[in-house]
Amino acid sequence: MSQAKERPILFSVPMVRAILNGQKTVTRRPVKGDQIPRLEYPDSAEPWVAVGQHHPRYGFVVHGRTEQECAEKVGELGACPFGEPGDRLWVREAWLADAQLDSIAPRDLSQGEPIMYPADGCVRQTGCSMVSQGRGRPSIHMPRWASRILLEITAVRVERLQDGEGETDFESRYVAEGIHRIHHGDGEYYYHPFKSEPGPGNWADPFDAWRELWISINGADSWNANPWVWVVEFKRIEP
Repeated sequence: MSQAKERPILFSVPMVRAILNGQKTVTRRPVKGDQIPRLEYPDSAEPWVAVGQHHPRYGFVVHGRTEQECAEKVGELGACPFGEPGDRLWVREAWLADAQLDSIAPRDLSQGEPIMYPADGCVRQTGCSMVSQGRGRPSIHMPRWASRILLEITAVRVERLQDGEGETDFESRYVAEGIHRIHHGDGEYYYHPFKSEPGPGNWADPFDAWRELWISINGADSWNANPWVWVVEFKRIEP
């Protein structure tokens, strides 16, 4: 058994809230580059091919009778850039330090500095207090020591972005992405990617809420392309 690895992963503020609330236990991320299966020889026994990137970890070639079979083989090879079951992901989220440190680059900050997380207003105290809140810093610049959320991967697979519509487990598949299931009374539930209260703008179909969530992060063109995605399931663990 290979040793578990640890990698960073970016999440937006709403998705960080969903993780903290226990709503979000899965994330879907586009499959990059040549890992996407393509039809190469239509008349052959195994016409679909996926060629891995030229990389010591992700380099591979797989063939399959169908596009889906080829994609599944990609997933089985453990080629997911986010890791495999048992690996850990430390979350990079929006953050800020004290205002007097606004000119200091993240790599030069002392690990003892207090850090505030806009997702829920929580402040990481390490002995000294924050005098005034500084400028917001993007998640991509969060150093490992400032991360407060650690996830363990429980499952990885490859599928089309829009797979699952109409299936019996469809609601649970996409509520797990962090969308809100909102009770409207009389046993009726509606869905929204961000808000959790009844009102106008909620969707009766969880698929619609899931679509709006994806578009808000990746754009309408990405949704319409229905790309292959890595489906990474996880659970939150203690850092």
